[in-house]
Amino acid sequence: MNIFEGFECITDIKNPVLTIGTFDGVHLGHQKIIQQLSKVANEIDGSSVLFTFYPHPKMVLFPTNHGVKLIQTQSEKLKKLEQLGLQNIIIQPFTKDFSNLTAEEFVRDFLVAKLKIRKLIVGYDHQFGKNREGNFQFLLKASKIYNFEVVEICAQEIDEVNVSSTKIRHALTIGDIKTANSYLGEEFELTGIVAKGNQLGRTIGFPTANIEIEEVKIIPHKGVYAVEVTLENLSTYIGMLNIGVRPTLGNENMLSIEVNVFDFDEDIYDQTISIRIWERIRDEQKFNSLEELKLQLQKDETTSRAILSSVRV
Repeated sequence: MNIFEGFECITDIKNPVLTIGTFDGVHLGHQKIIQQLSKVANEIDGSSVLFTFYPHPKMVLFPTNHGVKLIQTQSEKLKKLEQLGLQNIIIQPFTKDFSNLTAEEFVRDFLVAKLKIRKLIVGYDHQFGKNREGNFQFLLKASKIYNFEVVEICAQEIDEVNVSSTKIRHALTIGDIKTANSYLGEEFELTGIVAKGNQLGRTIGFPTANIEIEEVKIIPHKGVYAVEVTLENLSTYIGMLNIGVRPTLGNENMLSIEVNVFDFDEDIYDQTISIRIWERIRDEQKFNSLEELKLQLQKDETTSRAILSSVRV
């Protein structure tokens, strides 16, 4: 997949077939659009192109209170889009100046003059440009003026999967990982750096890797989850993930994300690891002693192994 940082870096793209959007989560609805994009591009011996933005527009327009929590980090999104077979992605640096472009200016000066698009594919409710004036009716008129074709994916085709980024974020915030995964078409993923913790887990037989996650990434509701862990060397293990404030240890002011990797005991500090969350096991609990905590963790491990042995192929 070719990645272009803005229009100025674009080399020749043959017969571009384009879609536009933030594509947070690259969920089943987004995947339908990418599939259609690739299908149309193949039909005209063209190239599939996604035009997207970074950072998220709300983070620029409302810097102090944007409230943005992304389902995927930028690197996670790019990995997923490449897996789907997307050929080109244009990542436009989003600025306040760019936000003031009218839909007419964007189509004329960018899509037509710089990219020379052949076809534009949009979802039925897509809007863009200043004041969100660039809707499907506008694009139909613009396509006749600038000699490109616009294709709308109908509401029925998108809605039949009954999914949105908003629904996924809600499911994650209440710990409904099964629903989030069903909308994503795969397991929700956390990617982060392994940092040093207090190493208390080792003293009770459950060493954990403490994970630092990008601030804009949404974190599922507190609790214990059955997970799959992939290391930098691409080795994959199973384990259990705890998201919470570790109330038994009296550390209730700071959220921690820590994973116990089963059948593994190596130094992976400062490595980037990916955690795919399969199922939620239980709520976070406060125990009266470390011994009680240890007994519960033993039960959690047994539960996690049973879940993962039944769902992983």
